[in-house]
Amino acid sequence: MAIDNNATKVITGKVRLSYVHIFEPQITDGGDEKYSTAILIPKSDKETLRKIKAAVEAAKEIGKTSKWGGKIPANLKLPLRDGDEERPDDEAYAGHYFLNATSKQKPGIAKPLGKGPDGKMKFQEITDSTEVYSGCYARVSLNFYPFDAKGNRGVAAGLNNVVKVQDGEFLGGRASIQDEFADVEFDDDLDDDEDFLS
Repeated sequence: MAIDNNATKVITGKVRLSYVHIFEPQITDGGDEKYSTAILIPKSDKETLRKIKAAVEAAKEIGKTSKWGGKIPANLKLPLRDGDEERPDDEAYAGHYFLNATSKQKPGIAKPLGKGPDGKMKFQEITDSTEVYSGCYARVSLNFYPFDAKGNRGVAAGLNNVVKVQDGEFLGGRASIQDEFADVEFDDDLDDDEDFLS
């Protein structure tokens, strides 16, 4: 069966990124190096959720013939999870579905610049790894595909491209330098530095 990439491809609405590892790959449980990010989708974004569910169904149909011997397994692992149920203590996940997207190849990472003279959107590549972080907002291109690995069967989300659209509060429990040191006096330290340099 030919794989219809359009049926399994989704470009999200505005989502929030968490556990961002898109500039450098991380070693996974299976020992592979993969780029990855968790994607938090607001439950109010019905259109993105509808597109993801349709893409997952298309990936299931592909898997039925290409991976699972003609039938869809009953205990299939699916990518879309409920943040309210699975992460009840994490306020960032409240009111969101989430999924983890991975890729063996580095995803494209950019920000939109606006439309050019031809009417098409133009983008600038982002190379500074501090610019795309856990907590910022993006639109993401995903591809859903079936898998059968070591007895685990399911549909996974492949990570294609990430377009950052907005800054957000940093996730991960680390405060910014500005917040942590805003009220600390550094005058004595700065004087010492000047002595040290002279």
